Order: sequence, then structure tokens, then C-alpha cells
Amino acid sequence: MIRWSRLLILAVALAVASGCSPAKVATPIETFKTYTKAIKAKDTTTMKVLLSAATIKMHEKEAKAQGLTVDDIVKRQTLFSENQKEVAFRDEKIDGDKATLQVKSPSGSWVTVPFLREDGVWKIDSAGAAEQMMKDIDENNKKIDDVIRGVETGIPTPPTTTATPF
Repeated sequence: MIRWSRLLILAVALAVASGCSPAKVATPIETFKTYTKAIKAKDTTTMKVLLSAATIKMHEKEAKAQGLTVDDIVKRQTLFSENQKEVAFRDEKIDGDKATLQVKSPSGSWVTVPFLREDGVWKIDSAGAAEQMMKDIDENNKKIDDVIRGVETGIPTPPTTTATPF
């Protein structure tokens, strides 16, 4: 009986010490803030932890192709310049396991930063953005090809004319 009571006391003590609540998951904004701090501190380990698995794979391929390390690629792929004193952001949007955040670039334009929730943690998903960009380009190219081939697109095609010799 004494043995069980000691185990019960130990379990209660551990529960109280841990706060009895699950750890709070960082939002995309909090993830971005941590990423900016890691950039300023030149902490590539933390930067890599905050990138999606697909983004890390993309950086690995790029590093191999260029004869560099993944750390070299990660350092180059920052979202702002090292000299910036502030990084402005706005419009966090979460849709299921995907999210976006608008970030002001050094040139003053707003750039969309995509996030992906992996294993319950928000990560920056540059690979997803690159993939979507490629899909958009392919879609636009297909539309242009269809117009060139005269496929029905709702855009009137000019009438064909034939030239008659004099």
C-alpha cells in the first residue's frame, strides 16, 4: 500500500511540475519571428528546423547541383536583408494545415510566405511556393498554347484571309 501511495504522489508531483497542460504550438507568425531571430543570429540549425521537409529536400538538391552545403543554401535563402532593422508582416491566414503570411521585402513590396503544418508544428514551406509557382506557369503556358492553336477559349480568333494573286 505504501508503494502505491508513493507512486501516486510521484505522479501528481510530475503532473504539477509539467503544468498539466499540453505545450502551446507556435503560430505561423511566431514561427516567422523565430526564423528572423535565427537569421540575425546566423543560427542555420534553427533556420533549418523551421523549414518544411520538402524545402530542406529542395535545398539539398540545389546544394548538390552547386557543390555547396545545405547550410550555404539556407543562409542565402533568407526573407530579408541582414541590414534590415525591422521586418513588417501582416495578414496571417490559416486554412487547415496550410497558412500564409504577408512579409514586406527589402524593396518595399509585400511577399507571401507559405507555411505548412508538419507533425503539428508550423514550418516555412518555400518548396510548396515554388511548386505552386511552377503549376501557375504551366497553366499559363497551356492557355497561351491553346490560343495559338486556336482551341476554343472564349477569345475570338481573327478571321483567316487568303491572298489572291493579281
